[in-house]
Amino acid sequence: MARSPPGRGWTPAPPPHRLRALARATRPGRTRRRRPRGTPRPARSCSARPGGARGASWRGPPSPRPFSGCRVVAEVEGPAAGVLAGERVALNILGRCSGVASMAARAVGVARARGWAGVVAGTRKTTPGFRLAEKYALGVGGADPHRAGLGGLIMLKDNHRALAAATGGLEQMILGVRQAGGFTRRLEVECSSAEEALAAAGAGADIILLDNLAPQELHAAAAQVKAAHPGVTVEASGGIVLETLPQFLGPHIDMKMRRA
Repeated sequence: MARSPPGRGWTPAPPPHRLRALARATRPGRTRRRRPRGTPRPARSCSARPGGARGASWRGPPSPRPFSGCRVVAEVEGPAAGVLAGERVALNILGRCSGVASMAARAVGVARARGWAGVVAGTRKTTPGFRLAEKYALGVGGADPHRAGLGGLIMLKDNHRALAAATGGLEQMILGVRQAGGFTRRLEVECSSAEEALAAAGAGADIILLDNLAPQELHAAAAQVKAAHPGVTVEASGGIVLETLPQFLGPHIDMKMRRA
């Protein structure tokens, strides 16, 4: 049977220094104008300097639960020019995160309504520059962020398997990868058939990712892997959206990765 997912009642917010770095990377740029040589510099007024927001007060913890009408989620204080300069960027980020969290919550709701107790995870792919925010939003929505970055998991894809076939075989590659990555890193191998999945699991993979398989083929391959290697985690991906999610739910699948 599928493993029960870890509790998702509490999702830690990103650390302040990461949030500050994200804010600096997304704030509006400043424009510069050149003065003709010899032209006196105009006097500056202190009141015209935009400054920045002093802080934000949040009204309750983040939640993907829908609500009707208007609702205050936060209050921002600071000089008007600074607040207005960052308003649109902040709203865009909040809107993006809200959408990710809401879709994650809907997907988890569909899985639980069908009695499936596995892990619903987000895609590994994120919007450039928004990895921190989108991974956090997945957790708020009750889904697993999959991995925080490339260093969180060793993953062998189809191009790696093709290279392994020409350089000593998959088992030899897995041994080399484990030696290089150390004992603390889990190893996931992407497979497109039951034969590839069984070979990867037999060679020592911790996670088998069954990618782009039709639902019937997926469940048959997962059953074979679990029968031969019950301790291996089986993950499904490819073509899984909210509408098709029920077709991929099965007793031999531990984790599903879906697009946001």
